[in-house]
Amino acid sequence: MHRTIFLAVLGALSMAPAQAALKVFTCEPEWAALAQELGGAQVTTASATTALQDPHHIEARPSLIAKTRQADLLVCTGAGLEAGWLPPLLRTAGNARVQPGQPGYFEAASAVPLLEVQTRADRAAGDVHPEGNPHLHLDARNIARVAEQLAARLRQLDPSNAAYYGARHADFARRWQTALARWEREAAPLKGMPVVYHHRSWVYLAYWLGLNEVGVLEPKPGLPPTAAHLTQLLTHLREASLHKNSQSKTQPARAIVRSAYEDGRADAWLSERAQIPALVLPYTVGAEGADDLFKLFDITIARLKEAM
Repeated sequence: MHRTIFLAVLGALSMAPAQAALKVFTCEPEWAALAQELGGAQVTTASATTALQDPHHIEARPSLIAKTRQADLLVCTGAGLEAGWLPPLLRTAGNARVQPGQPGYFEAASAVPLLEVQTRADRAAGDVHPEGNPHLHLDARNIARVAEQLAARLRQLDPSNAAYYGARHADFARRWQTALARWEREAAPLKGMPVVYHHRSWVYLAYWLGLNEVGVLEPKPGLPPTAAHLTQLLTHLREASLHKNSQSKTQPARAIVRSAYEDGRADAWLSERAQIPALVLPYTVGAEGADDLFKLFDITIARLKEAM
C-alpha cells in the first residue's frame, strides 16, 4: 500500500509540464520560497521585497509594476502588512487576474489564526494592524497551514497540473512535519527565555516556542527607538537583573532580537550597557544564510540557543 502511494507521488513529481509556467509574484521572500516548494517546475517566482527590506515600506518601482501586470498569482501576507504600497501597485498594474477577490489574489493571513487583533484602529498607538499582527510566518506551524491553502489555489488556477501540485504539497508537508518535530525538540530549552524585541516581528515565534517578551526597543510599533525610551528600558532591565534571584516576576533578558533589515544602533547601545547579547535573526528567506524556509528556522533556533 505504502509503496503504491510512494510510486504515485514519485510519478506525479516527475511529470514534465507541457504548458507555460504559472507566474507567481509574491510580496515577501518567504512566500516566494513556499510557492517554489509547492509549484516546482510549474511555476516561476519573484518577490517584491528582499530580506534586507522592511516589508511595511517599499516603493512601487516600474519593475514591480511590470511583474504585477504579468502575474497569474499574487501571494501576499495581508493583515495590513502591505497596506502602504500594495493598493497603488495593483491600481497601476491594472491586472484583473490578481485583484483582491479574484482567484489570482492570495493572502496568507486568511489561512491562520492571527495574534494581537485590535478592537479598534488608533494611530496614536503607532503603526498597529487592526486585523492582527502580520508577521505570521515566524510560527513554523503557520507555514504548514498556508501551504495547504496555497497548494489548493495552485490547483484551482492550473487544474491540468493538479496532480503535480498535490504531490509537491504532500512531499513538502511530510518534510515540514519532520522538521517541525525536530525544531520543537531542539527549542525546548528556550521555553520561558526572556527576550527584548526591536519590533514586534517576533510575536509568533515567541508564541510558538514559548519565549517571554520583557521589552521592545520601539516606544510604539513602527516608531524608531528614542533616547528616552531606551534609557527607561535600560533601567527596567538593570532592575530585573538585580532582582533575578528574588521573587520578582520580571526576569533579566537573555537577548535583544532584531531582523537583518532593521537598524542595529539602538540594539548595540542597549546591548553594551545592559550586557545582553544583541542577535540578528534571519526573519525571512535570503538573510543571514537562510537560503530556504528550512534554514530560516534552523538558524533562528540555533542562534537563540547560543544566547542562552
